[in-house]
Amino acid sequence: MGDMLPARWLSASGAAPTGPSGVAGLRALFPVLSQHIQGHPLAYLDNAATTQMPQPVLDALQHFERHNRANIHRGVHALSQRATDAYDAARAQLKRFVGAGSEHELVFTSGTTESLNLVAHGLSAHAGGSKPLQPGDEIIVSGLEHHANLLPWQRAARESGALLRILLPDAEGHLRAEDLARLLTPRTRVFAVTACANATGERPPFAELLAMAHQAGALTVLDAAQVAAHAVPDISTLPCDFLVFSGHKMYGPMGTGALVGRREALELLAPFRVGGDMVEWVSFTDASYAALPARLEAGTPNVGGAIGMAAAAKFIDAVGRDAIDQHLHALRAQAVQGLSALPGLRVLSTDTLDTAIVSFVTDGAHPHDVGTLLDGQGIAVRTGLHCAQPLLEHLGCGPTTRASFALYNTPEEVERLVAGVAKALELLR
Repeated sequence: MGDMLPARWLSASGAAPTGPSGVAGLRALFPVLSQHIQGHPLAYLDNAATTQMPQPVLDALQHFERHNRANIHRGVHALSQRATDAYDAARAQLKRFVGAGSEHELVFTSGTTESLNLVAHGLSAHAGGSKPLQPGDEIIVSGLEHHANLLPWQRAARESGALLRILLPDAEGHLRAEDLARLLTPRTRVFAVTACANATGERPPFAELLAMAHQAGALTVLDAAQVAAHAVPDISTLPCDFLVFSGHKMYGPMGTGALVGRREALELLAPFRVGGDMVEWVSFTDASYAALPARLEAGTPNVGGAIGMAAAAKFIDAVGRDAIDQHLHALRAQAVQGLSALPGLRVLSTDTLDTAIVSFVTDGAHPHDVGTLLDGQGIAVRTGLHCAQPLLEHLGCGPTTRASFALYNTPEEVERLVAGVAKALELLR
């Protein structure tokens, strides 16, 4: 389909979608895209870091702040009850979005980083007089991970006495099932992997890897941050104990996220924070924690953010996940073809087709310089180590330039990217 998407979206009121067709119609829903940067129309290609928010999400946020802003679960007045109802509805919407069933629960967090810290801390801290991770246990983390899915496990290993083991990718950046098979032992307690590597765009065979770890008796953790905007996994079809994602990477607000997990697995976690709204009773010397999900959601939550995140999920489903996926894959294929033709440029994970990320290195030109020159042409990309230093050093490439696509990007913007990189390389070499 390439350059067209169905023109379907939801208004803040949930009314039937109407409006112009194609990407142009969808782009009109994103106010930030109408601006010019350095005298050029903005080509925003940094979506793996943060996506922009469409008008339906902005409307949902504004409606809450204007009409229903109040604390939840703590008041008998009308605004508090409306806020509580909206917060609960947002949780239900997001559970449907990821295919969570009755055996699952969803915990609101500030994002993927907090979700992963909640899991790693919860398994290595004492809960009810014991902790799931003990000295001599083993934690396996894939070598494709963002620092947010590595550093918490490093700390969990230190605090629990467990051994941290790394499932390294091969020279091309691929994870192999046979390598995981060699790492799994009867002491393996946790396996953590990404659904898409943010630094390279690699899409590992996570379903197969999760199944292997589950069969070995390990708790399984899937970082879905980079696929939530177009290919979020259905957790009901996976042997997955914990799935995490962020709102700001799926057209939602910053500082929002979710941890979805099997209730039995979530019950293992010691609370990361303690305080208000997560207790059944409190005395001066003791307390009893509330049931899930409240037990893991201490303090005043980001109610508006949860509502905005749910509105983003509705927006994605209204446009159509398959349509978005196909559009992004076509843009990525176009970018790979154009960039690979430039002399002295190497694209990472070129044979990974179902991704929205293209990351590359260039001979004789530092990524920061390339990114700066692209910004001068109104093209926004990400440069550096992308919070994945061990992976990029393992691959021997160091910092990269990364372009990443969203449903509002166009083939014309990809052409501008390729031409912009070519021009930058001429100036830098």
